[in-house]
Amino acid sequence: MMSDTVLSRRRLVQGMGFTAVAVAGMSFAAEPSERKLHLAGNQYPWLTYYGRENRDFNADLDASFADIAVSGLDGLEPLVGSLAQVRQYAPLLGKHGVQMRSFYVNSTLHDPAALDKSIADVLAIAEAAEKIGTKIVVVNPSPIQWGGPQNKDDAQLRFQAKSLDTLGGKLRATGLTLSYHFHDIELRNAAREFHHMMVGTDPDNVTLCFDAHWVYRGSGNSEVAVFDILELYGRRITELHLRQSKDGVWTEAFGPGDINYERLAEHLRKIKVKPHVVLEQAVEAGTPRTMSAVESHRRSCDYARRVFGAFA
Repeated sequence: MMSDTVLSRRRLVQGMGFTAVAVAGMSFAAEPSERKLHLAGNQYPWLTYYGRENRDFNADLDASFADIAVSGLDGLEPLVGSLAQVRQYAPLLGKHGVQMRSFYVNSTLHDPAALDKSIADVLAIAEAAEKIGTKIVVVNPSPIQWGGPQNKDDAQLRFQAKSLDTLGGKLRATGLTLSYHFHDIELRNAAREFHHMMVGTDPDNVTLCFDAHWVYRGSGNSEVAVFDILELYGRRITELHLRQSKDGVWTEAFGPGDINYERLAEHLRKIKVKPHVVLEQAVEAGTPRTMSAVESHRRSCDYARRVFGAFA
């Protein structure tokens, strides 16, 4: 059963001094003064931490961006639903010294009736975001119904893979990279949706945003599945989402737990893959409550930089 925080994120998504990027290897070229790993944070965790404090991230964006800046993060990966949102965030990124090297967007790519608008919307947002430093577009092809039991059939999966490839090709033509994102839903039924998005698309057009914990949870809390998928598709990874759990429950900060991230980092180092690293350590029912959003992110940043520092 999915947590209320996951569903809240999904409903929300539906409703920047900028360093150069080498897209082929996806390693961000560091400025001479840069001495540590560039670490971004997805917006979703901030929504969950603020939510349990009865705070609204969007009510005072200036204060929210100030929290992000002092937490130790270098960047924000926002959940973008419109052009207006990019325009709203742009001055705040500059004011607080926060970069936006990637953004996350939902799309509807399995339905022919929705396809043209969905692709046009993503491309319009991407065009605006590129002007403020974005290089990676993290795309999640939405399920039929968030949290519902419905699964896409074979015809829908084939159509979605073709559509995802088309969108990736259009983004690549403008110098941007599509990084495919998934949740536990795509791991149902022998992970047929996830695997077909990989084998049914051109690696040049569709890269992978590897979210190890969604693989873990979607596979019945299996670390074996995490490293099997890493073996299969590791060289397609352009972005890494970091979340940890203990005994299957999300921890309050990123650190040791159910998934061996040290082993994961070593595997990526060996295959010479240096992804964009994004913290997505959120809270759910059962997560301990001992830290503020800022303190949790500070601790998460410290641990993530120790484990993935070789990617700097």
